[in-house]
Amino acid sequence: MIHSMTGYGKSVLQLPTKKLTIELKSLNSKNLDINSRMPSIYREKELAIRKLLANTLMRGKIDFSIYVETTAEDTSTQINVPVVEQYMQQLKQVVNAEETELLKMAVRFPDALNTVREEIDDSEWQLIQTNINQAIAALTDHRLDEGKVLETDFRKRVANIEILLDKVVEMDPERVEGIRERLVKGVEELKEKFDENRFEQELIYYIEKLDITEEKVRLKNHLSYFLECLGSKDSNGKKLGFISQEMGREINTIGSKSNFAPMQQLVVQMKDELEKIKEQLLNVL
Repeated sequence: MIHSMTGYGKSVLQLPTKKLTIELKSLNSKNLDINSRMPSIYREKELAIRKLLANTLMRGKIDFSIYVETTAEDTSTQINVPVVEQYMQQLKQVVNAEETELLKMAVRFPDALNTVREEIDDSEWQLIQTNINQAIAALTDHRLDEGKVLETDFRKRVANIEILLDKVVEMDPERVEGIRERLVKGVEELKEKFDENRFEQELIYYIEKLDITEEKVRLKNHLSYFLECLGSKDSNGKKLGFISQEMGREINTIGSKSNFAPMQQLVVQMKDELEKIKEQLLNVL
Protein backbone atom coordinates (compact mmCIF):
# COMPACT_ATOMS: atom_id res chain seq x y z
CA MET A 1 0.00 0.00 0.00
CA ILE A 2 1.58 3.29 -1.05
CA HIS A 3 1.66 6.34 1.20
CA SER A 4 1.68 9.96 0.15
CA MET A 5 4.32 12.26 1.60
CA THR A 6 1.64 14.90 2.17
CA GLY A 7 -0.08 14.72 5.54
CA TYR A 8 -1.12 16.48 8.74
CA GLY A 9 -1.29 15.28 12.32
CA LYS A 10 -2.26 17.00 15.56
CA SER A 11 -2.45 16.11 19.24
CA VAL A 12 -3.47 18.20 22.28
CA LEU A 13 -2.15 17.55 25.79
CA GLN A 14 -3.71 19.23 28.84
CA LEU A 15 -1.32 19.54 31.79
CA PRO A 16 -2.18 21.06 35.21
CA THR A 17 -0.81 24.51 34.34
CA LYS A 18 -0.64 24.55 30.54
CA LYS A 19 -2.00 23.12 27.31
CA LEU A 20 0.36 21.74 24.67
CA THR A 21 -0.61 21.49 21.02
CA ILE A 22 1.64 19.26 18.91
CA GLU A 23 1.40 19.67 15.13
CA LEU A 24 3.04 17.77 12.28
CA LYS A 25 2.89 18.80 8.63
CA SER A 26 4.51 16.85 5.80
CA LEU A 27 5.20 17.69 2.16
CA ASN A 28 7.10 15.87 -0.58
CA SER A 29 10.89 15.89 -0.62
CA LYS A 30 13.62 13.64 -2.02
CA ASN A 31 15.04 13.11 1.47
CA LEU A 32 14.05 13.66 5.10
CA ASP A 33 14.05 17.35 6.03
CA ILE A 34 12.85 18.15 9.58
CA ASN A 35 12.11 21.69 10.70
CA SER A 36 11.19 22.02 14.40
CA ARG A 37 9.70 24.88 16.42
CA MET A 38 9.26 24.59 20.19
CA PRO A 39 9.72 26.57 23.43
CA SER A 40 13.23 26.61 24.88
CA ILE A 41 12.23 24.32 27.77
CA TYR A 42 11.83 21.44 25.31
CA ARG A 43 14.99 22.08 23.28
CA GLU A 44 16.93 19.50 25.30
CA LYS A 45 14.62 16.84 23.84
CA GLU A 46 14.95 18.01 20.22
CA LEU A 47 17.43 15.28 19.21
CA ALA A 48 15.17 12.58 20.66
CA ILE A 49 12.18 14.06 18.82
CA ARG A 50 14.09 14.21 15.53
CA LYS A 51 15.17 10.58 15.92
CA LEU A 52 11.58 9.52 16.59
CA LEU A 53 10.32 11.40 13.52
CA ALA A 54 13.10 10.02 11.31
CA ASN A 55 12.40 6.41 12.35
CA THR A 56 8.67 6.64 11.69
CA LEU A 57 8.13 9.14 8.86
CA MET A 58 11.14 8.08 6.73
CA ARG A 59 11.01 10.80 4.06
CA GLY A 60 9.51 14.19 3.30
CA LYS A 61 9.72 17.82 4.38
CA ILE A 62 8.48 17.67 7.98
CA ASP A 63 7.37 20.69 10.03
CA PHE A 64 7.16 19.83 13.75
CA SER A 65 5.74 22.35 16.24
CA ILE A 66 4.92 22.47 19.94
CA TYR A 67 2.68 25.36 21.03
CA VAL A 68 2.22 26.11 24.75
CA GLU A 69 -0.74 27.95 26.27
CA THR A 70 -0.62 28.76 30.01
CA THR A 71 -3.90 27.83 31.70
CA ALA A 72 -3.14 28.50 35.39
CA GLU A 73 -1.72 31.21 37.64
CA ASP A 74 1.81 30.09 37.21
CA THR A 75 4.78 32.08 36.01
CA SER A 76 8.48 31.50 35.87
CA THR A 77 9.23 35.22 36.36
CA GLN A 78 9.32 36.64 39.93
CA ILE A 79 10.02 40.10 41.35
CA ASN A 80 13.37 40.36 43.10
CA VAL A 81 11.93 42.22 46.10
CA PRO A 82 15.18 43.14 47.95
CA VAL A 83 16.73 44.56 44.79
CA VAL A 84 13.59 46.57 43.91
CA GLU A 85 13.43 48.01 47.46
CA GLN A 86 17.07 49.06 47.23
CA TYR A 87 16.41 50.77 43.90
CA MET A 88 13.41 52.64 45.36
CA GLN A 89 15.43 53.83 48.38
CA GLN A 90 18.14 55.19 46.09
CA LEU A 91 15.59 56.81 43.79
CA LYS A 92 14.00 58.68 46.73
CA GLN A 93 17.31 60.44 47.25
CA VAL A 94 17.36 61.83 43.72
CA VAL A 95 13.68 61.98 42.65
CA ASN A 96 10.68 63.56 44.36
CA ALA A 97 7.93 61.14 43.30
CA GLU A 98 5.18 58.93 44.65
CA GLU A 99 5.78 55.30 45.60
CA THR A 100 3.96 54.05 42.49
CA GLU A 101 6.15 56.08 40.16
CA LEU A 102 9.28 54.96 41.99
CA LEU A 103 8.18 51.33 41.65
CA LYS A 104 7.61 51.76 37.89
CA MET A 105 11.14 53.04 37.52
CA ALA A 106 12.71 50.45 39.82
CA VAL A 107 11.33 47.39 38.00
CA ARG A 108 13.00 48.58 34.78
CA PHE A 109 16.48 48.34 36.27
CA PRO A 110 18.75 45.28 35.92
CA ASP A 111 18.04 42.26 38.12
CA ALA A 112 14.66 43.64 39.23
CA LEU A 113 13.02 40.49 37.87
CA ASN A 114 14.22 36.92 38.33
CA THR A 115 13.38 34.38 35.64
CA VAL A 116 13.42 30.87 37.00
CA ARG A 117 14.40 28.35 34.32
CA GLU A 118 11.75 25.68 33.99
CA GLU A 119 12.81 22.06 33.97
CA ILE A 120 10.94 19.31 32.16
CA ASP A 121 10.41 16.29 34.42
CA ASP A 122 10.27 12.67 33.28
CA SER A 123 6.53 12.24 33.80
CA GLU A 124 5.75 15.31 31.66
CA TRP A 125 8.15 14.15 28.95
CA GLN A 126 6.51 10.70 28.86
CA LEU A 127 3.11 12.35 28.30
CA ILE A 128 4.55 14.61 25.58
CA GLN A 129 6.22 11.64 23.88
CA THR A 130 2.91 9.75 23.89
CA ASN A 131 1.18 12.72 22.27
CA ILE A 132 3.93 13.08 19.66
CA ASN A 133 3.29 9.44 18.74
CA GLN A 134 -0.43 10.22 18.47
CA ALA A 135 0.33 13.12 16.10
CA ILE A 136 2.61 10.83 14.05
CA ALA A 137 -0.17 8.21 13.87
CA ALA A 138 -2.65 10.86 12.69
CA LEU A 139 -0.22 12.08 10.01
CA THR A 140 0.47 8.48 8.91
CA ASP A 141 -3.28 7.85 8.54
CA HIS A 142 -3.55 11.02 6.47
CA ARG A 143 -0.64 9.86 4.29
CA LEU A 144 -2.33 6.50 3.81
CA ASP A 145 -5.62 8.10 2.75
CA GLU A 146 -3.78 10.31 0.27
CA GLY A 147 -1.88 7.26 -0.95
CA LYS A 148 -5.14 5.44 -1.74
CA VAL A 149 -6.18 8.33 -3.97
CA LEU A 150 -2.81 8.25 -5.73
CA GLU A 151 -2.98 4.47 -6.19
CA THR A 152 -6.39 4.74 -7.85
CA ASP A 153 -5.02 7.33 -10.26
CA PHE A 154 -1.88 5.23 -11.00
CA ARG A 155 -3.95 2.15 -11.80
CA LYS A 156 -6.13 4.18 -14.15
CA ARG A 157 -3.07 5.61 -15.94
CA VAL A 158 -1.42 2.19 -16.28
CA ALA A 159 -4.68 0.75 -17.65
CA ASN A 160 -4.77 3.56 -20.23
CA ILE A 161 -1.20 2.80 -21.31
CA GLU A 162 -2.06 -0.91 -21.61
CA ILE A 163 -5.06 -0.08 -23.81
CA LEU A 164 -2.89 2.12 -26.02
CA LEU A 165 -0.20 -0.60 -26.18
CA ASP A 166 -2.81 -3.14 -27.31
CA LYS A 167 -3.77 -0.74 -30.10
CA VAL A 168 -0.11 -0.49 -31.08
CA VAL A 169 0.09 -4.30 -31.24
CA GLU A 170 -3.03 -4.45 -33.42
CA MET A 171 -1.64 -1.76 -35.71
CA ASP A 172 1.85 -3.23 -36.08
CA PRO A 173 1.13 -5.59 -39.05
CA GLU A 174 -0.38 -2.67 -40.97
CA ARG A 175 2.71 -0.59 -40.17
CA VAL A 176 5.10 -3.30 -41.39
CA GLU A 177 3.12 -3.83 -44.59
CA GLY A 178 3.10 -0.08 -45.21
CA ILE A 179 6.90 0.07 -44.85
CA ARG A 180 7.27 -2.85 -47.25
CA GLU A 181 4.99 -1.23 -49.86
CA ARG A 182 6.80 2.12 -49.68
CA LEU A 183 10.19 0.50 -50.16
CA VAL A 184 9.04 -1.66 -53.06
CA LYS A 185 7.39 1.31 -54.73
CA GLY A 186 10.50 3.42 -54.23
CA VAL A 187 12.75 0.83 -55.85
CA GLU A 188 10.37 0.28 -58.75
CA GLU A 189 10.29 3.99 -59.47
CA LEU A 190 14.03 3.89 -60.01
CA LYS A 191 13.31 1.84 -63.14
CA GLU A 192 16.47 -0.10 -62.59
CA LYS A 193 16.97 -3.82 -62.64
CA PHE A 194 17.67 -5.35 -59.24
CA ASP A 195 18.17 -8.73 -57.69
CA GLU A 196 14.82 -9.61 -56.16
CA ASN A 197 16.30 -12.13 -53.74
CA ARG A 198 18.93 -9.64 -52.53
CA PHE A 199 16.29 -6.94 -52.29
CA GLU A 200 14.06 -9.23 -50.21
CA GLN A 201 16.96 -9.97 -47.86
CA GLU A 202 17.73 -6.28 -47.42
CA LEU A 203 14.04 -5.56 -46.92
CA ILE A 204 13.75 -8.18 -44.18
CA TYR A 205 16.88 -6.80 -42.50
CA TYR A 206 15.50 -3.25 -42.60
CA ILE A 207 12.10 -4.27 -41.23
CA GLU A 208 13.75 -6.28 -38.46
CA LYS A 209 15.64 -3.16 -37.37
CA LEU A 210 12.26 -1.40 -37.05
CA ASP A 211 10.71 -4.37 -35.22
CA ILE A 212 9.21 -3.35 -31.84
CA THR A 213 8.35 -6.80 -30.48
CA GLU A 214 10.95 -6.69 -27.69
CA GLU A 215 9.91 -3.19 -26.67
CA LYS A 216 6.24 -4.22 -26.50
CA VAL A 217 7.07 -7.24 -24.32
CA ARG A 218 9.33 -5.25 -21.98
CA LEU A 219 6.81 -2.43 -21.63
CA LYS A 220 4.09 -4.97 -20.79
CA ASN A 221 6.37 -6.46 -18.14
CA HIS A 222 7.19 -3.04 -16.66
CA LEU A 223 3.48 -2.20 -16.43
CA SER A 224 2.79 -5.48 -14.63
CA TYR A 225 5.71 -4.93 -12.24
CA PHE A 226 4.54 -1.40 -11.51
CA LEU A 227 1.10 -2.71 -10.51
CA GLU A 228 2.71 -5.46 -8.44
CA CYS A 229 4.75 -2.89 -6.50
CA LEU A 230 1.65 -0.75 -5.98
CA GLY A 231 0.03 -3.67 -4.19
CA SER A 232 3.06 -4.54 -2.05
CA LYS A 233 3.04 -4.06 1.72
CA ASP A 234 5.69 -1.33 1.75
CA SER A 235 5.50 2.07 0.09
CA ASN A 236 8.52 2.71 -2.14
CA GLY A 237 8.15 5.79 -4.32
CA LYS A 238 11.78 5.64 -5.48
CA LYS A 239 11.36 2.08 -6.77
CA LEU A 240 8.19 3.05 -8.62
CA GLY A 241 10.10 5.99 -10.06
CA PHE A 242 12.80 3.68 -11.44
CA ILE A 243 10.16 1.45 -13.03
CA SER A 244 8.47 4.47 -14.63
CA GLN A 245 11.83 5.46 -16.15
CA GLU A 246 12.12 2.03 -17.75
CA MET A 247 8.56 2.35 -19.04
CA GLY A 248 9.47 5.68 -20.61
CA ARG A 249 12.55 4.17 -22.26
CA GLU A 250 10.47 1.50 -24.02
CA ILE A 251 7.76 3.95 -25.06
CA ASN A 252 10.37 6.30 -26.54
CA THR A 253 11.99 3.43 -28.47
CA ILE A 254 8.64 2.36 -29.89
CA GLY A 255 8.06 5.93 -31.00
CA SER A 256 11.46 6.25 -32.66
CA LYS A 257 11.08 2.92 -34.49
CA SER A 258 7.44 3.19 -35.48
CA ASN A 259 7.87 5.35 -38.62
CA PHE A 260 4.08 5.32 -38.83
CA ALA A 261 1.97 8.37 -38.03
CA PRO A 262 -1.06 6.60 -36.45
CA MET A 263 1.26 4.61 -34.16
CA GLN A 264 3.23 7.72 -33.21
CA GLN A 265 -0.03 9.36 -32.15
CA LEU A 266 -0.64 6.45 -29.78
CA VAL A 267 2.91 6.80 -28.47
CA VAL A 268 2.29 10.49 -27.72
CA GLN A 269 -0.78 9.52 -25.71
CA MET A 270 1.22 6.91 -23.78
CA LYS A 271 3.88 9.53 -23.00
CA ASP A 272 1.19 11.88 -21.71
CA GLU A 273 -0.18 9.22 -19.35
CA LEU A 274 3.34 8.34 -18.16
CA GLU A 275 4.18 11.99 -17.45
CA LYS A 276 1.11 12.24 -15.22
CA ILE A 277 2.31 9.14 -13.37
CA LYS A 278 5.78 10.63 -12.90
CA GLU A 279 4.37 13.90 -11.56
CA GLN A 280 2.32 12.07 -8.95
CA LEU A 281 5.22 9.77 -8.03
CA LEU A 282 7.09 12.78 -6.66
CA ASN A 283 4.60 12.73 -3.79
CA VAL A 284 4.87 9.01 -2.98
CA LEU A 285 6.79 7.99 0.14
